[in-house]
Amino acid sequence: MLDIKFVRENKELVKENIKKKFQDEKLVLVDEAIELDKNVRAYKTEAEKLRQERNSSSALIGQLMREKKIEEANVLKSRVSKVNEELVKLDELINTNEEELKKRMMVIPNIIDDTVPIGKDDSENVELQRYLEPKLKSFDVPYHLDIIERVKGIDLDSARKVAGNGFYYLMGNIARLHSAVITYARDFMIDKGFTYCIPPFMIRSNVVTGVMSFAEMEQMMYKIEGEDLYLIGTSEHSMIGKFIDTINPKDKLPYTLTSYSPCFRKEKGAHGIEERGIYRIHQFEKQEMIVVCEPEDSKEWFEKLWRYTVDLFVSMEIPVRTLECCSGDLADLKVKSIDVEAWSPRQQKYFEVGSCSNLGDAQARRLGIRIKGEKQNYFAHTLNNTVVAPPRMLIALLENHLNEDGSINIPKVLRPYMGGLEVIK
Repeated sequence: MLDIKFVRENKELVKENIKKKFQDEKLVLVDEAIELDKNVRAYKTEAEKLRQERNSSSALIGQLMREKKIEEANVLKSRVSKVNEELVKLDELINTNEEELKKRMMVIPNIIDDTVPIGKDDSENVELQRYLEPKLKSFDVPYHLDIIERVKGIDLDSARKVAGNGFYYLMGNIARLHSAVITYARDFMIDKGFTYCIPPFMIRSNVVTGVMSFAEMEQMMYKIEGEDLYLIGTSEHSMIGKFIDTINPKDKLPYTLTSYSPCFRKEKGAHGIEERGIYRIHQFEKQEMIVVCEPEDSKEWFEKLWRYTVDLFVSMEIPVRTLECCSGDLADLKVKSIDVEAWSPRQQKYFEVGSCSNLGDAQARRLGIRIKGEKQNYFAHTLNNTVVAPPRMLIALLENHLNEDGSINIPKVLRPYMGGLEVIK
């Protein structure tokens, strides 16, 4: 969420930013927000004058009563009564206009970084760099579900009976490999100096609207019936929420945390064959990283975060590339975002396995995450990035380490987490 003062003083810049994101329907919100803000400030000024009048009149009434000037005192009492009525009306107008202002400010997109490429959707994202040369297989790579079923690593039929479509039972060495990836990713980030955390898996609505846009919330979040609680779609939600309404000492920053959690997502809509199996599901597990830092440090941290994901995949001998998200593919709160995509030998193309985002002070402004300054407090910057999400990560690992006989080589870095096992047969 932008600062309304910034919107007032940079109206054309805010409108141009909306155009860059191809959201022209939101242009009218800028003028409406400025007008509502003007109303709020005018009503508050008027209310302050009336309160000053009431205070001075109340003091004078006491003086007149002591001087036995009852009639004059009663006239002032009548005026104070009318002032109180006017203040009630003004407070209602202030509240109404502030609520309408907040509605508009919550959907006006954040200002994107100058380096973000301009494009309408993800088809116009820009490849930055590739890491490790993709290796072509001398045999046809089966669909990932077939690979897992051949080693008795999944039970979808039972999961459908128990929970419906979009769920699974991972079994045996595939379940163990899944856990190995998560544990290795945890240790990888701890070695980078991050503090390990297991957060709440449910959050309140004020945290939800603090970390994401309304559109994202509707598409992703599961609501707990009868309670002000939502299941998290990623641990970033509760990890950033950890700092809600805090004033943080400068010498404590940055906060660098890596978190494990299950994730729950609606994943509405029909999907093609590439999104069946364990690619797009309602429940999965994930290792995440988040940073809360000084505003001037967020660009440097952004570069560090996405490189950590690249390094992790390279250490598991999985070719990846980085992709700069264009303006139209950025969620409204994001300043800049880079996706990490892994190579799929079966599809002969890359697919997304992680996303790194700099959100500037958008989340901090919504959640009240401040830094204690020498003269005044100011909003922190927040960043998040996927370390690893094993369902998609497993697809990349299985395809890239598959042998012609159907066995799967385990990357060296994961073998200590698999009891020394080198191959899944």
